[in-house]
Amino acid sequence: MARQNSTSKTRGRRKRRSWVVPAAAGVGIVAIVVAYFAYRAAADLPGERLADLGNLHIPTASSPHVPYNSDPPTSGPHLPYIAPWGVHTRPIEPELQVHNLEDGGVLVQYSCECPDLVKQLESVVRRYDKHVILAPYPAMRSRIALTAWTRLDRLEEFDERRIVRFIEAYRGIDHHKR
Repeated sequence: MARQNSTSKTRGRRKRRSWVVPAAAGVGIVAIVVAYFAYRAAADLPGERLADLGNLHIPTASSPHVPYNSDPPTSGPHLPYIAPWGVHTRPIEPELQVHNLEDGGVLVQYSCECPDLVKQLESVVRRYDKHVILAPYPAMRSRIALTAWTRLDRLEEFDERRIVRFIEAYRGIDHHKR
């Protein structure tokens, strides 16, 4: 009787092991597929990726700090409060812009006296109740700039599809260091 009991235990272990290898292989394949699609999604994100300059708070916009690696900025030292979301008629200081980006904001900025363009940009920005700002930025080189945390896209002409794609890709993503 003891021998028969031992034999049935061995068969039970074999049966359990027989599904472990295919299950592990299946999990491995799923992990590879997920990693591939995550990589492809990250590689296809809109805008230029810039180095993360951190999220140091500074007391005032005139406080000394490391220079930004882009204009408009996409990360780095910033004020301890944010600008209101929505449409602005005056430029927003770079040190204030960055805190909005850190809080998941996207800034749409323009560098021209161009009321028709501003109306087009407003029509896009007003679709979002928060996490998007439209503001003039007279000093920038391009006519339109889209910024998010560590991301920048420059445009010379209005391209609604491209602007919406940028906003949808980055809006609402919190970037506070944990």
